Amino acid sequence: MKKNPYSRLFDPVQIGPVVTKNRFYQVPHCCGMGHLRPKAHAAMRGIKAKGGWGVVSTEEAEIHPSSDLAPYVEQRIWDKKDIPALQLMTEAVHEHGALAAIELTHSGHNSTNLFSRIPAISPDAQAVNFLYPKQARRMTKKDISEFRAWHKKAALNAKAAGFDIVYVYAGHGMSVAQQFILPNMNSRSDEYGGSLENRLRLTRELLEETRDAIGDTCGIAFRFAVDELKGKDGMQFQEEGQAVVELLSEHPDLWDVNVSDWSNDSQTSRFQPEEGYQMPYVEFVKSITTKPVVGVGRLTSPDLMVKLVEKGSLDLIGAARPSIADPYLPSKIKDQKTDQIKECIGCNICVSSDNFTVPIRCTQNPTMGEEWRRGWDPETISPKITDQKALVVGSGPAGLECAVQLARRGYQVILAESKSQLGGRVLFESSLKGLSAWKRVVDNRVHEILQKSNIEVYKDSKLSLELVKELGINNIFLATGSSWRKDGIGRSRRAPIKGVDGIKVYSPEEVVENEKKIKDTVVIYDDEQGYLAGVLADHLSAKGIKVVFITPASVVSPWTDSTLEQKRVQRALIDSGVKIICNQSINKIEDETVFLECVYTGNISKHECKSIVMVTERISNNSLYENLINNNSEVKTKQNIKIIGDAEAPGLIADAVYLGHLAAQNFEAEEADIQRGIFMREMPSLK
Repeated sequence: MKKNPYSRLFDPVQIGPVVTKNRFYQVPHCCGMGHLRPKAHAAMRGIKAKGGWGVVSTEEAEIHPSSDLAPYVEQRIWDKKDIPALQLMTEAVHEHGALAAIELTHSGHNSTNLFSRIPAISPDAQAVNFLYPKQARRMTKKDISEFRAWHKKAALNAKAAGFDIVYVYAGHGMSVAQQFILPNMNSRSDEYGGSLENRLRLTRELLEETRDAIGDTCGIAFRFAVDELKGKDGMQFQEEGQAVVELLSEHPDLWDVNVSDWSNDSQTSRFQPEEGYQMPYVEFVKSITTKPVVGVGRLTSPDLMVKLVEKGSLDLIGAARPSIADPYLPSKIKDQKTDQIKECIGCNICVSSDNFTVPIRCTQNPTMGEEWRRGWDPETISPKITDQKALVVGSGPAGLECAVQLARRGYQVILAESKSQLGGRVLFESSLKGLSAWKRVVDNRVHEILQKSNIEVYKDSKLSLELVKELGINNIFLATGSSWRKDGIGRSRRAPIKGVDGIKVYSPEEVVENEKKIKDTVVIYDDEQGYLAGVLADHLSAKGIKVVFITPASVVSPWTDSTLEQKRVQRALIDSGVKIICNQSINKIEDETVFLECVYTGNISKHECKSIVMVTERISNNSLYENLINNNSEVKTKQNIKIIGDAEAPGLIADAVYLGHLAAQNFEAEEADIQRGIFMREMPSLK
């Protein structure tokens, strides 16, 4: 094998008393498992260690009941009772030679304490950082002393649980330490307020006390947001951000640096397409400290990783989302199989899972979150049971994933696509403004298909019942997708809009196909309230088309709040001149006029409209499935017919990929095994 051009990425790095085996560092990230699902959490982190990450971190771990983040499910290290659950994670990580890290957290006024019902605490008395009519109380000197004791106790418990690296956390606006540092959150006049040195006092104490308690065996990491991206209204890396690094330069064993808040640190590719986008803010840190530095920025390119190390920007390549999309990223780079990397597409479906307090999932990696419950691994799958052929109809996200995994198992697969290109809905959506990275979902899978000898691909092949019969294959997976309806049925109404036939109505695909011909203002009616209508409005506006955006929702694309994008979405439409009309459903259409009904009062208003794009609901393309099912009941040899993805139930691209993977995993499996995977649950001990 030729010399690995990425060998620098596999140098060991000293972090205080511990040493990493390489430069790949999975930084702390939430996963929706936390203290409620410790076995699932351990299995997920263990897969990353198996995939070659040198350091694998937990998400934030609450150090005390006064930092209760319920209903969000994070880690807890309130007392010694939490140690056994956390040990599951450290043991799973150590099994593969990686270091385990934990991010100790007290969230201050970022905690609502809805479970513990303890009043929240903060440097100043102020509203809690959630839409809840409750305030945090100002911390007294006694509170500060107690907080330091809680942190020290949590550090000792972390050491007992087997962690190699323990964090002091001052980032994302989610920690007491950062809240003391930031002047807009700390107006105190005592020794913990005022000057930067005073505001930094608590953080310095935490670093020193943590080192004194566990620094003989554990590396002490400091996660710090050097810039809030608020300009003069917040911390800036050129000013106080740099000053903090200078004042604490040698205190931690590791600097984990990023930007704040979470929506800035985890920007989607739609609004921040550049890989390594945080480097301009964080690369200065290496010039100030002798300690190793880890940084992030949706890094997936090994060439860029090597460049950052050789340039002296970073010592360790940090990743959250790229480690989710491909837990085996380090191993693939080591084995010089970089073409097999599943690159993060920056969609933040992983983030939405945490916001919905469910186990993490990923568009690129459908095994994410299923490591314990179903025993899934992104790189291995059980071999075929018998010598059978499978027919997959449709090459959208579900069909591609199903075909790839069936072929990985060793089955002979025929993949039939009615169009000239593979990709289905992903081809359309990735052609829209800001979503080009989403095409990686197709590119990664098509690349693998082209390498396999047991997949035959037929394009421009629309299959009918008769053609399927001619093929004579009994195992049929139908991934025929879905189509946007144009009658107005959606979340707000279950009957067609009266008069919709008297106006030009486009589906999302049709309006993009005809964008060069459109001269008049277009109305986009969003009664799906997901992401697509907002993307379309931005896309068409960028093409010079005047757009009016109408929705029954109170804001544009409300679902995107879960992916940390909603404010950016609405700001983009405002900046581009899109007229936004919220809280209005379409009652009827007459004479190129839409009659809008206020969702609160029922009052009617009018708006001129010559053409409208309906983004309301989709209809599954299941006619072939219905024909096959009906035919199957009439023949002696029963066929195994499975409908998957949007053809079964329209959803996110991530849902379609997952359902395609599930179908391939379950093919020829015993029903008992299938049910066991679905209903394998973690139950709390009653001792």
